[in-house]
Amino acid sequence: MTNSPFTPGVAAERLADPAYAENFSDLHPALDTHEALVAADRCYFCHDAPCITACPTDIDIPLFIRQIATGTPDAAAKTILSQNIMGGMCARVCPTETLCEQVCVREVAEGKPVLIGQLQRFATDHLQNQDVHPFERADATGKTVAVVGAGPAGLACAHRLAMLGHDVVVYDARSKPGGLNEYGIATYKTPAGFAQAEVEWLLGIGGITVEHDKVMGRDVTLDGLKADFDAVFLGMGLGGVNGLAVEGGHKDGVVDAVDFISDLRQAADISALPVGREVVVIGGGMTAVDAAVQAKLLGALNVTLAYRRGRDRMNASVFEQDLAASKDVRIMTHVVPKEIIGNGAVREVEFEYVNADMSGTGQTIRVPADQVLRAIGQTLEGEALPALERGKIAVTNAGRSSIDGVWAGGDCATGGDDLTVTAGGEGRDAAMDIHTVLTGVAG
Repeated sequence: MTNSPFTPGVAAERLADPAYAENFSDLHPALDTHEALVAADRCYFCHDAPCITACPTDIDIPLFIRQIATGTPDAAAKTILSQNIMGGMCARVCPTETLCEQVCVREVAEGKPVLIGQLQRFATDHLQNQDVHPFERADATGKTVAVVGAGPAGLACAHRLAMLGHDVVVYDARSKPGGLNEYGIATYKTPAGFAQAEVEWLLGIGGITVEHDKVMGRDVTLDGLKADFDAVFLGMGLGGVNGLAVEGGHKDGVVDAVDFISDLRQAADISALPVGREVVVIGGGMTAVDAAVQAKLLGALNVTLAYRRGRDRMNASVFEQDLAASKDVRIMTHVVPKEIIGNGAVREVEFEYVNADMSGTGQTIRVPADQVLRAIGQTLEGEALPALERGKIAVTNAGRSSIDGVWAGGDCATGGDDLTVTAGGEGRDAAMDIHTVLTGVAG
């Protein structure tokens, strides 16, 4: 170890090698068979289960838990995956504490829900670890569909279309598929290359070709895709990052949180990644928390997460906020950045305290920083796209855009929350609608 958490500036190798392995190990270790059976036994198997309603993909949660309880985890996996082909990833990253588990009868009565997310992981891992694909393709329809973006929405759409007998070509701007699952989620949530393993397993359905390093507007155009394919699905996510419109916002040491997370996820040697001694993260969503926690796990001495509103308004769930606090991340609320201070490189960030209505109080505070991570939202990039609404592609009726023959879903569209589970559901629903339009038969 050449450095330590006390080394000033932005430096690598702040920790001993064993600390990196421990810090970036699985956040929620998998349940073993006995633990899964005990957890499943707590389910009441409600007939009108509120957890199903709370699931964005409408998974029959009581059914799959009963299947685990009766010793048939592969059947449970098929129940899950028939609704959400990204079920393995969602079991790891989905905020179950604010969705299915929040409305669990056990949670309401006892404050301790059934471990739905961990049980979902147990079932899907059991099947995927056998390298078994539970679905088969229908007879070929002769129809072809282009999918732009190999993230959760695009992959879910492509899989369902392939399963229904269509041939699909997926165009992705990156060198590896997976979208935010591969590039934008904290490493400790999906270690051991799970994102790529899930994609490879998903592609086992057949009928899907992935074209890498294909950027919308540069290598492919919407008009060209419409001419070459029977339908087009846009699921390219949000490629742009909102800038930090304050004085000094372009100083050395100010970087995008999404790039920080991506570099960490793609690193062959985590210890070689540099991190500041004093890190400030600006934002209040999942990306902000992921960046802040990982900065601390890389060996930063002090990490401050600064958000303009109260903790109750943060997009990051209470669980994520508590996780950050448990890792000694300081959370400042009701502050907005006013200036990045430093001679060439960042040295401090000046914030102003604001009232609930975002009006300034005139009171300021300076926080030491040699690295600032921007996590203040992303924007849609591209030209000649369908009509937009609030900066995203406007969609209706299972993802239909303003252009005939073009559907959209996931983060680039207005359909719902920016979650893997929501994106997967939107991709699935768009695929079903595309199939109906192309064949006249409901999927």
